[in-house]
Amino acid sequence: MKKSRLVALLSTISVVCILAIVMVALPAFAATDVLTERDKSYLSTFGKDTASFNEMSAEEKWDCVVNMDANGSEKTPYYTKYLMKAIKGVAGAVDKVPVNLNAVKSGIVSVVTKILNKYSSEAPVVSNSTATVYFTSDISPEGLVKIYEALGWTPTGDVAVKLSTGEGEGSYNLDPALIEKLVKNVNGTIVECNTAYPGSRSSTAQHMKVAEQRGYTAIANVDIMDAEGTMNLPVKNGKHLPYDIVGSHFANYDSFIVLSHFKGHTMGGFGGAIKNISIGIGSSSGKCFIHTGGKSKLIMVSPAQDAFLESMAEAGKAVSDSLGNGERIIYINVMNNISVDCDCVANPSAPTMADVGILASTDPVAVDQACVDIVYAHEHTDGAEVIERMESRNGIHTLDYAQQIGLGTRSYELVNIDE
Repeated sequence: MKKSRLVALLSTISVVCILAIVMVALPAFAATDVLTERDKSYLSTFGKDTASFNEMSAEEKWDCVVNMDANGSEKTPYYTKYLMKAIKGVAGAVDKVPVNLNAVKSGIVSVVTKILNKYSSEAPVVSNSTATVYFTSDISPEGLVKIYEALGWTPTGDVAVKLSTGEGEGSYNLDPALIEKLVKNVNGTIVECNTAYPGSRSSTAQHMKVAEQRGYTAIANVDIMDAEGTMNLPVKNGKHLPYDIVGSHFANYDSFIVLSHFKGHTMGGFGGAIKNISIGIGSSSGKCFIHTGGKSKLIMVSPAQDAFLESMAEAGKAVSDSLGNGERIIYINVMNNISVDCDCVANPSAPTMADVGILASTDPVAVDQACVDIVYAHEHTDGAEVIERMESRNGIHTLDYAQQIGLGTRSYELVNIDE
């Protein structure tokens, strides 16, 4: 046998063996690479997204594999990156073998296609649409029912009404007398989750006592959703949270009405719909997970500020995704008793803005954006302190990031139902 043919044969055997090892190793890499589930928004290391790669001819795909930048992007998962480097090395060797190895090339391309289809996806599509946000200045039981009806939304199955029960007697949580008519109209159950910090709501027994003291148990059944454990909701297109940890009773409800008291917030700058479905629906451990930017479920270590804000948006999107992105969840923000502090503060600062009204939407980003815009409209009258709180915490970044990952849109049309 000629030396050149022998070299070609040995090279071919070596390449086939390496390819077999890579294909066998793929599941092991996938199992080890925990980051793959949280970095699904990264684009492929070929400089092409998955859909574009799949549309190429066999020759074009092979050219991409041989010439790819195996260093990946900053979001490329660690083990996936090294797997791609190994594949590039194999592809380079195959490309130099002076015999027809189309079957081997096809096998390599097949492996790469599997990796891309499993671990990468299109970048999240940012909606260019405009959401509708309804407004009424009538902060009354009748006004609340009227703006709910303006949404034209009908809940199905068991209905959860998510609100905050408030940390202390001085908290400005929503008055049971204000919400009673709406809650009874939908035959809703008031739902909450325990806190991640020591206080009056850190255990189910204490939390139920608070709900009774505040008058919520007198108007509806109250369910502490993490009383019997937790469940995870997948986070799509996130970079901090692989999943959102909520109370296990979350699965017991088919529809959610999110009633939020819009106000300032010590960490987030402001608290509205997004905070209520993220930190609010998060279990005790889930709240910790969000506050720490995915670093801990037990200890409230402080992450970078933007990591916390982005984690709120990611957790909110997990909840929204699980409920059909507006199909089985709606958002109502009440702008009254607007303090710079959250209802999670036992003795919040006195309200600095006059009561404004009630806003509602099927889009949590739009309804929070509308509330923020109303506060800015009061900049030269009574909104300055709340604006300072939002800006000092970079709170608007939550809205920007929430839109980036597809939770909702900051573009909205405000419809005044009083007119």
